[in-house]
Amino acid sequence: REMGHGEYGRRPWGNWYTSWGHEARGRGLGGEFVGGAGVTKASEGRARAVADSGWKRQLRAYLKSVPAYGSTTDVITDVLREAILDGVLAPSTWLREDELASELSVSRTPVREALRRLSDERLAVRLTNRGTVVTSMSLDDVLALFLVREQLEGLAARLAAVRQPPGLLSALAKVQEQASVAAAAKDAAALVELNREFHRQLRESSGNPYLVRFLTQVEHGVRRFQQTTYDAAGRIDETLAEHHAIIDAIAGGDADVAVEKSTEHMRRAREAQIRAILGA
Repeated sequence: REMGHGEYGRRPWGNWYTSWGHEARGRGLGGEFVGGAGVTKASEGRARAVADSGWKRQLRAYLKSVPAYGSTTDVITDVLREAILDGVLAPSTWLREDELASELSVSRTPVREALRRLSDERLAVRLTNRGTVVTSMSLDDVLALFLVREQLEGLAARLAAVRQPPGLLSALAKVQEQASVAAAAKDAAALVELNREFHRQLRESSGNPYLVRFLTQVEHGVRRFQQTTYDAAGRIDETLAEHHAIIDAIAGGDADVAVEKSTEHMRRAREAQIRAILGA
């Protein structure tokens, strides 16, 4: 469906959505939404072409070893999740139980359960009498994800500043040092991984398993945006500075400033992500 800015203008976050105006209108990532399912009308026709393009071979690479007894469903879920997050299983790709079971050398039962879990995580959608398909991402999803992420990352930073668990500051400093080296080498891929590690350290330090779970799921959504924000001029240095400000606030035990700096970081990340998607 079209994502008219008028609709978001009636929502609490409409003030920053509408700033992108008509340029953002209708921009889907990987396909237009059909009936809210993230399935393009021509996706069924393209599915076989996708199947022949090599994703099966790439999918097998995610299966490092034969699953141990009793862990097959968990392993297959992880394999399919990572393949979706990495874009190997692209938006609108049909996930057929028999094909996946054959490629991964397992029965259809763990595949069926894995697809149910991925549907619960909104990485796939189950369509009555049609099967399961990888969901598409839209600009709506960018806005929704970062709206939630701003609040949750702020909470994680607050808890980190209050709790200051042993080893946190040294771990963050190490990540920051590695990121500086990667920045000097202009290694965007390494920076992406180090950014994930920085935020993983923060959420793990919260001591709240529910917050960890929710932020992990939000990160999965963000990973599906294949456009990196580090290609934008100055964004690498900005990110390093923003991370440094968060570390300083945590080290000083100032929870309010930690929230402020973390929230500001997420807002800038959101704006950079939208610019990357729109090619601005």
